[in-house]
Amino acid sequence: MKAMILAAGLGTRMRPLTDHTPKPLLKAAGKPLIKYHIEGLVAAGINDIVVNTSWLGSQMTDYLGDGSKFGAEIALSHEESPLETAGGIVKALPLLTSNNKHLKNDNEFFIVVNGDVWTDFNYLELINIANNIDLVSEAETPTLAHLVMVDNPPQHPTGDFYLLENGEVSESESTNSERLTFSGISLLNKKLFSTCGDGAAPLAPLLRKAMKTNQVTGHRASCTWMDIGTPERLSLLEKHLKE
Repeated sequence: MKAMILAAGLGTRMRPLTDHTPKPLLKAAGKPLIKYHIEGLVAAGINDIVVNTSWLGSQMTDYLGDGSKFGAEIALSHEESPLETAGGIVKALPLLTSNNKHLKNDNEFFIVVNGDVWTDFNYLELINIANNIDLVSEAETPTLAHLVMVDNPPQHPTGDFYLLENGEVSESESTNSERLTFSGISLLNKKLFSTCGDGAAPLAPLLRKAMKTNQVTGHRASCTWMDIGTPERLSLLEKHLKE
């Protein structure tokens, strides 16, 4: 299984901290944020990792190297200017879907993690889900995405999508559904991006389109999760880790 860490953002909400340091290299409890992600992936046996870079990308290159110091193989996908979520993934697709030996047929899944969150989520959950999805890959409407959902944080009380009783994720409320927050951690199929061209593009419209054809599933994770989008939330993470 391969994974991609989205790390190419400008970090405008984190200024002035990001004026001279890319957001993924900001530290919490003495460790760069991106290192927490790498360690979590490697602990689950996912050591083939792609990281996209843009703002102050040379610092990312210097820090990550080839990934060997983390017990991983890291490939970098540099963007001259940030391509947003989907655009960055599309640019990196050749790195994410080549030699994916553990996946059958043409259903090529990979894990994507937003670089500006912190979590102790166990990525083995997504490996198991990918294996189960692959068993039903001949379905007429194959799953294109599986989203890790979390409880709504104080800064986002209304959530993003509804998690339905049957495990599908939808924009529409249904019986026994609950509106939760998308954690920024997902299992994506390369077919989700089949209509995308080059250039900047967000991921959310692709997910919403797939939801309309019942091709997005999800689950509520039992993990600690924090959105590290502002200096104040970085301070909260620092406090959490020290406690």
